[in-house]
Parts: sequence; structure tokens; C-alpha cells
Amino acid sequence: MLDARTIEIVKSTLPLLANAGVEVTDHFYKRMFSHNPELKDIFNLSNQATGRQQFALFSAVAMYAQHIDDLGALSELVERVAHKHVSFDIQPEQYQIVGHHLIETLRELAPNEFTDEVADAWVKAYGLLANVLIGREHEIYSDYQAKTGGWTGPRWFEVKAKTAESALVTSFTFAPVDGGEVAEYQPGQYLAVKLKPENAENIEIRQYSISDKFNGESYRISVKRETQPRNGLVSNYLHDHVQVGDRIELMPPTGDFYLAHTDKPTVLISAGVGITPMMAMLQTLIEAKNKQPVWFLHACANKQQHSYARQLQEQAEQLENLHYYYWYKNDDGSDERALSGLMELNRLQFELPLDEAHFYICGPVAFMRFIKQQLLELKVPAAHIHYEVFGPNSDI
Repeated sequence: MLDARTIEIVKSTLPLLANAGVEVTDHFYKRMFSHNPELKDIFNLSNQATGRQQFALFSAVAMYAQHIDDLGALSELVERVAHKHVSFDIQPEQYQIVGHHLIETLRELAPNEFTDEVADAWVKAYGLLANVLIGREHEIYSDYQAKTGGWTGPRWFEVKAKTAESALVTSFTFAPVDGGEVAEYQPGQYLAVKLKPENAENIEIRQYSISDKFNGESYRISVKRETQPRNGLVSNYLHDHVQVGDRIELMPPTGDFYLAHTDKPTVLISAGVGITPMMAMLQTLIEAKNKQPVWFLHACANKQQHSYARQLQEQAEQLENLHYYYWYKNDDGSDERALSGLMELNRLQFELPLDEAHFYICGPVAFMRFIKQQLLELKVPAAHIHYEVFGPNSDI
């Protein structure tokens, strides 16, 4: 634990991080990558270009400093970050590197405020945070290693199938090259793909939700082709270059967003490629012959971008406890069952079990924020709302 003086100093200098501008964050990453270029194989350089990674790191550290005397308030953040770090195969020694460059950046850019006493306090505070995360990550690594079919670090898999699900989304099915079993996962968790695209200078690691129920033999992810120039380095490489028979390294399944509370009604809400973890959840519920009612609500741009449309329609017609609704933002009238425009939940407020159901949300951040606000306005308990945010840690 930290002493009272250390806590006082860290909190008093919190504005140094809370108000960290582009100059500070840019300096930190340039400094770190200059001294430790091997970390370019771990950090998402696309997020570096957009500034998302810089903002996320400093805002997370600032949040930690704000709650330094009440770490229990950060339990959700710690869990999310720990799982993400495991998907990158982060090791304890890398915390020391990041911490060193963080402290030295503040010392170099704010020499008057960042005195030796302040630096010592931040070293202690960062060390405590690092130990909390390292401890949780060690538990996750150990759990995965002990699982049947479990492993840690990268493992070689072969692409067994490549299937178009819609105009922009393609599924990839992977089986282990070593012929062994694969580790069980919670529906909603993700896999990290490790590869080096031909036009990339560094190894790239990206996380993709597993999009099917567990079968003990293979994993399936479903990947959206990105159309924006700054995005999609790995996703588009998978679409354009990876074929059946190719081999790719995968990290074990992880993630703190997954199906739970199956003794209550479940509402799965998604937009775009956010449908992928919901498919794993739905198929798991069907496989388990879950007796509780399920609502599957999905929004996308149009019929051509509606992934798994036929599969979902067939299941909705076969299962009495599955209620399926979908929205097309650009409705062309070719599907009379589709609702048009944005997903407005008040249309279903008298049908949805708002008091007892658990709601799972996945999609673009703006969509999840929009849905979460609607649920709160409909008096859904905040503890019943669960969501997944990919990329640098953020909240909705």
C-alpha cells in the first residue's frame, strides 16, 4: 500500500496527466519507441496515427491516480486492461519499460513541477498499479495454461474455411496446426491474431470476437473489411491475402465481455460487425437449450451488409423463445420485415423484460452510447447493461 504522503503528492500533480496534451503524449511514444523499438510489435501503430492510443494510456493512468486511495473503484478497468494485455502476451518486464519512459517524459517536459519528490511518488504509484495488473494477468495466463487445449503466447493455426457473411464481413475458421484440442472460451470473448502484413513494417496484433459456439476443434472469427484509409491494416489483409490452408499465429481466447446470467432473459443488441460476439452467445444459448426468452436486436446499413441474415431468420422461426428484430439505416424497401432508421428501443419497451433481463451491446462506440442511454432512460439497472469496446480502453 502507498503511504499518505505519496497519495497526496500523486493527487496534487494529477493535472499533469489529466491535462496532458499532444506534446506530452507524442514525446512519450517517440521516446519509448526510440529506446525500445521492439515495442512497435505490440502497440497498435494505427491507433498511434489517430491519437487514440496516446489518449487512452494517459487517461487510464490519470483515472488510476484519481482513485489511488480506492483501487476497488478501478476493478472493471483493471479486468478489461488485464485481459487485453494477455491477448498481446504482455510480460512483467515491459511494465518497467513503459513506466520508465512515462516518468522520464514528465520529468523532461515539466521539470519545475515534476521534482525528485514528485517523481519518487509516481514511481511508487506506478509500481503499485503495475503489480496489480501483473498479478491479475499471471492468474489469467495460469488459468489458460491449465485448461484442456489451453496455451499461452502465440500458437500456429491453419485456416480451414473462409466464408463471406455479407458484403463487408468474412468469417475465418482456424484449427491448430499441432492437431491438438482448443481451449474453451466464454461466448463473447475474442482471439488475438498475430501477423505481419506485406505492407507493414512491424508485426501487428489485432483482436476479433469469436463468432460461434465452442466445439473443441476450431475457432471462428468474422472480420469486417474497412473502407477508411487509416483503418483496416490487418482486417483488409485477412480479406485480401489470407486463404484456406494458410497458417497464422493466434493468442488464446480472452476478454472480460461474455455471456452470463443465463438464468434471466437475455437481450443481445448489435450494430454492424458487432454482431459477431452475439452470434457466439446466441448459438451457445441454443446449444444449451436455454429456457429463458432471448431477444436478438441488430442494426446495419442495408440488406447487403446484414451478416448471418438467413441463419438468424431460420432460427427465429424455429425457436419460440427467440425474438428477432433488425433495422436498416438505409431502407430500400426490399425487406418488408426490416425496421427503418435508427434502433429506437421504445418501440419494444412493452415487450422487453426491462427489469430482469441482461442486455449485451456490441458495435461502434457511438451506437453503444446511444443504446445505453436509451436503456437507462427506460429504467434498466446499470448493472444489467454489458458492452464491449475494442481498441484503446474507453467508456460509453
